[in-house]
Amino acid sequence: MEFRKLSDGFGVEVSGANLSSLAKDEFEQLQNNFYQHQVLVARTQKLTPDQFLQFARRIGAPEPHVIDQFHHPEHADILILSNVVKDGKPTGLADAGTYFHTDYSYLEVPARATMLYSIQVPRKGGDTLFANQYAAYDDLAFEKKSEIQNLVALHHYGNRDDLNKASRTVASVLTEEQESKVPWVRHRVARPHPVTGRTALYSVSGSSFRIEGLPEAEGVALLDQLKSHATQEKYRLRLKYGVGDVVIWDNASLLHSATLTEPEDPRTLWRITVKEEGRS
Repeated sequence: MEFRKLSDGFGVEVSGANLSSLAKDEFEQLQNNFYQHQVLVARTQKLTPDQFLQFARRIGAPEPHVIDQFHHPEHADILILSNVVKDGKPTGLADAGTYFHTDYSYLEVPARATMLYSIQVPRKGGDTLFANQYAAYDDLAFEKKSEIQNLVALHHYGNRDDLNKASRTVASVLTEEQESKVPWVRHRVARPHPVTGRTALYSVSGSSFRIEGLPEAEGVALLDQLKSHATQEKYRLRLKYGVGDVVIWDNASLLHSATLTEPEDPRTLWRITVKEEGRS
């Protein structure tokens, strides 16, 4: 296998890797590069649902998405992301995550890694934007680091910046039953990474709605300030997909956002998200 950096800041692309048949030492090399570079891309893979799932399980335990109507028919651990409509019905979750957020930060035990396998690529758009939260934290002034060091954010499923259920940038709308499965949870604002130990800003955009112990308006203002800092262009990487590409990203050290596509421009991906071990 060979690894090539995607930017000076973060991200790596691997060539010569077949994710369905990695030897133990190959997988360990791949995983080490993943944690070092935060985003890892393996191009032009040919995976069955079983193979995709088996690879994901080598990184962690998959957690089915709360939106269960778009689970893959063979494996509930695979979520279908798609804007394709067949026989008048959507085949997958469209416009998912079109705002900066961290996957499963609304769960008590959040996501370790998210994996997307690209099945159908649109003619335009459909990229993913990533923002490096190690770098964003490192660049904070000493006084700001001291201010947020022990702060805890309260998270809930949703997009703090857009609660309009008719909007394309709202968090994908849940049923009442699905909403009952995602209560409020707590995560540190400046969070040590559970594997690398490095501190990163954690989910300051997306599902963080309040700061524990602060008046609501003051907490939101602080989160908005951190979000504005953490999503600056200098911390970003834009990733384009080809058919068969597998993209894996580290939720504990990144924010990410999907980019919108035209509804009539077909796009389909399979997604698996694996959880961290134990409490956050």
